[in-house]
Amino acid sequence: MTTNLEADLVVVGAGPVGLYGAYYAGVRGLSTAVVDALPELGGQVTAMYPEKLIYDIAGFPAIKGRDLIDGLIAQAAPFSPTYLLGESAESLSYDAGEPVLRTSAGRAIRCRAIIITGGIGKFSPRPLPAGGEFTGRGLEYFVPKVGEYADLDVVIVGGGDSAVDWAGTLLPIARSVTVVHRRERFRAHEHSVRELHDSAVRILTNCEVSAVHGNGRVEAVDIVHLPTESIERVDAQAIVAALGFVADLGPLTGWGLNITSRRIEVTTTMATNLPRVYAAGDIVAYPGKVRLIAVGFGEVALAVNNAAVAIDPSLDLFPGHSTQTV
Repeated sequence: MTTNLEADLVVVGAGPVGLYGAYYAGVRGLSTAVVDALPELGGQVTAMYPEKLIYDIAGFPAIKGRDLIDGLIAQAAPFSPTYLLGESAESLSYDAGEPVLRTSAGRAIRCRAIIITGGIGKFSPRPLPAGGEFTGRGLEYFVPKVGEYADLDVVIVGGGDSAVDWAGTLLPIARSVTVVHRRERFRAHEHSVRELHDSAVRILTNCEVSAVHGNGRVEAVDIVHLPTESIERVDAQAIVAALGFVADLGPLTGWGLNITSRRIEVTTTMATNLPRVYAAGDIVAYPGKVRLIAVGFGEVALAVNNAAVAIDPSLDLFPGHSTQTV
């Protein structure tokens, strides 16, 4: 586990943006190591919503998270990136002007540039205040296998994109789906909210889950209507708590990066304030930033191309179109 490595480029984060970066680095002829604290490729997509449909990937009206990750892995495979999973990027130093990254496994990776694509960093779900004792026994924060919800009464708690998207995904296979949100308005994409209201999902706003009942597993929930304090008991064999996540950039905060509100500041070349360190995806901040996977793909392509020139100034910034390399 402590074997030292050398690579032209280290990508920190193995989510969609990091995997596309590994592919694009291969196109530029760079050897690449990809480091991620999670045990599987795919980052948040694999950990949180592998079965959920994603709608903002160019060329795909909709694609499951798992299928997107499989495609990105296959796209990068011809260039043989080295994947270092279950290892956190701990510290950064420089030797003769070149970065040296040390991981939580005690590994030192000497490289010529780094691209950080860590999404929101390390993350953990916000807990449901009621019913924590049922976690893993009907109460879940992620839905790795949609089929497990077939013919169940499902209560989804939350009002963001994840809650709304899970409601639409589970409705065709569950016996019933109820969405509980403590506010009147949803925070999800407007089109998704319209589809939710037009569907057979039962929507309870200004409400909270106040208690969870069951004998070993979830059997019912109490839902309190906040303005009136009235309580309704609803049959449920499954609860999906989509209440958001607590993010932590972890050791990255000690690298000396310019960080604002847990986002790394970058220039138009995706360069950070540190030499030969770039960043792309949800983890970056700049004026006009939009946090979409599609945007992250373009950002990491910019980062790779600019890193390639920093590594070898004789290279052109624009590598040519991919159709020219086939």
